[in-house]
Amino acid sequence: MGTGAAAGTFAGLGGFDAELTPLIGRRADTARIARLLSGARLVTLSGTGGVGKTRLALRVAADAARSAFPDGVYVAELADLRDPELLASSVLGTLDVANPGHPGADPAAVLAARLRERRALLVLDNCEHLVDACARLTDALLRAAPGLRVLATSRQPLGIAGEQVFPVEPLPVPDARAGHGLRDLNGNPAVALFVDRAAAVLPGFTLTRPDAAAVAELVRRLDGLPFAIELAAARIRSLTPQEILERLTDRFALLTGGSSVAADRQRTLRALIDWSHELCTGRERLLWARASVFRGGFDLESLERVCADAELPPAALLDALDGLVARSIVNCRHVRGRSRYHMLETVREYGHQRLAASNSLDALRGRHRDRYAELTARAGREWFGPRQVDWFTRLRLDHPNLRAALGFCLERPGQARAGLALAVSPRHYWMTAGLLSEGRHWLSQLLAADHAQDGGDGDSRGDGATGPETAVRVHARVTDTYLRILQGDPDADVRQALAACEAAAEQGGHRRESAWVWHHHGILAVWREDYASAAELFARARTEFRALGCLDAALECRVKFAIAHACGGEAAVAEEACGEVEAAARTHGESWLHGMALLARALLALRADAPADATTHARAAIARLRPFQDWWDVAMCVEVIAWSTRNDPRRTARLLGVLHLLWESLGGRLGAAPFMRTQHLRLDATVREALGAAAFDREFRRGARATVDEAMAHVLDDPAGVPGLTKRESQVAELVAEGLTNKDIAARLTIAQRTAENHVERILGKLGLASRTQLAVWTYEQRGGPARGPRRRGLAERSPAD
Repeated sequence: MGTGAAAGTFAGLGGFDAELTPLIGRRADTARIARLLSGARLVTLSGTGGVGKTRLALRVAADAARSAFPDGVYVAELADLRDPELLASSVLGTLDVANPGHPGADPAAVLAARLRERRALLVLDNCEHLVDACARLTDALLRAAPGLRVLATSRQPLGIAGEQVFPVEPLPVPDARAGHGLRDLNGNPAVALFVDRAAAVLPGFTLTRPDAAAVAELVRRLDGLPFAIELAAARIRSLTPQEILERLTDRFALLTGGSSVAADRQRTLRALIDWSHELCTGRERLLWARASVFRGGFDLESLERVCADAELPPAALLDALDGLVARSIVNCRHVRGRSRYHMLETVREYGHQRLAASNSLDALRGRHRDRYAELTARAGREWFGPRQVDWFTRLRLDHPNLRAALGFCLERPGQARAGLALAVSPRHYWMTAGLLSEGRHWLSQLLAADHAQDGGDGDSRGDGATGPETAVRVHARVTDTYLRILQGDPDADVRQALAACEAAAEQGGHRRESAWVWHHHGILAVWREDYASAAELFARARTEFRALGCLDAALECRVKFAIAHACGGEAAVAEEACGEVEAAARTHGESWLHGMALLARALLALRADAPADATTHARAAIARLRPFQDWWDVAMCVEVIAWSTRNDPRRTARLLGVLHLLWESLGGRLGAAPFMRTQHLRLDATVREALGAAAFDREFRRGARATVDEAMAHVLDDPAGVPGLTKRESQVAELVAEGLTNKDIAARLTIAQRTAENHVERILGKLGLASRTQLAVWTYEQRGGPARGPRRRGLAERSPAD
């Protein structure tokens, strides 16, 4: 172990080295830390390596040196100090005290004496490898010097009384679901950091439209970790953003070349993570590697099932997990009253490489697959009941783990059959979660792999050439075909697929799958508006499901029976069926089928030309269906509401835009509900004629460009969410309507001109408008006043950035 002392920095009254690069995206953090420091005597900035703790601490200290600490701010850099016995003398050196006094004097006592009467700030930087020693020294100094404040940075809190821990998070990254507009991306802290550091090595570099998507994905893949982003930006000398992104498959080889004056551990991404790894105990390192098989997060029960064994028993695993959380290797948050853990992707990938090197990767991935096969099977068994929403939420949280488990089954020979069982266990998941395309991807890939690996259980075409297929294969094929139906695949193709499924089910004696085939034929009959045949097919499937004891499937057929009769005008029969489903749903605490029954009632009211009742039922259905993210059936409800609001053409046009957003997000089209296509197209034409093309397009864009929450606000007629303007954005819209420029608005609201510009751009985007003049007209219309232009001449010619 090294014995050299740190070269501590004397800061005095603000004598800090000048910052060589700007601190980006941390203004709110510096303000919060300063507030903490004004009330607490010890504040520790904790977080993973490379997150920017040191830069943040130095900025806070530099700001504080100007006013809050008249007797000085002292910075002790401890990264190179290895011997805890030298800690006090090293910190003493930062006070510019070369000699602790007389020979044999205790450096800690001398340090306490020097600080006793001072109102000073002591920064202890990089304490994680000396946590115990730093804790003892800090406690002694705070007790001896009442005017002293300590600001520490550490991957692990010091753990002493009075400590306030401030977790330093990675920089926010762009939302993967949002677009890649240059203004929004340039305002994102992680992107701004990349652009700033890239421009430092390649003068003139700016974010351009061709590079926008690659840069956004790059900073997302790097978890918003500042150190990793800076290393990636340094590669811009010789690689484009897209090329850097493509090479992130081995981020530790790519992200090297940090500052030549930095410590060795701060020159490469691997060295930075190596430092954290060295600080861990043997069991913590083992758990780090094993836990890397999880994607997106995990809970304690899953961690124990996958990672515990004789080498790492459950009690030791819990201690190791606690240590990894304390060292900022694993992050913990609480979801629905339960602890959930995750690692940054960079940290996870490091552990994954360690696991692969230990030759344990396949075994751990197999245990991981088994765990999620067990969970999905249990979710399938308990789906029909009071825990339905809980199970859906759990599966959505663990969706990355499901993907990883399914991927393992595809990659490893002989595992496709297990993958099929995993993919079909939560039968409703792909439908209710709106993951139609992804469900089809996994099912088709696994069916093909299983056929290639087939040892004689039949082929994937269901032609009976080699004997009957297993139930799981037939189940997978039937489910895949249903997803194709919901996405509006050509009728002839799905009919052929259903015929093959029916033959395979009959040959194998798989009665449940035969019943599902009849159900799916019923859906096709609804599509072609043959409601009588549809009702017969649903009734036939229901009878078989009841005989098999499948109550949930029988009720699903019953609610589809109700929908068929509602569309066909058989109101009394449909009402009776809806009542049966609702009563059973209430008895069993079920939500999803209850929502479907309410949709059937909405269709009944629409058919009876009772728009108010139709809207009421459709909104009630959405309230049941939305927690499942069942956007397909939500879209059906929105179709009903749009038709019911046809006397308000502006609102209807917005709802048509929302429908475009929903159908497009599902990977389908209006043809996915062809029995409503004629009505939809007629409504579109009527509203377009009533508003005129320009006004229709403007309102349609408002709906189509909305976020999910804004779209649902349009649907549910929630004024606070239509069109989703914040209070400040509403103020800005009013000032634009008064004819103020961005500079005027900035002065009026006491904000930066750039902030005002961003507000205007965001408002125009939310409202689907193209100019300030259109915004002014819209604002006056919202007030209920005359649609008139802004007061100032020439404003119509101004750009949004003026």
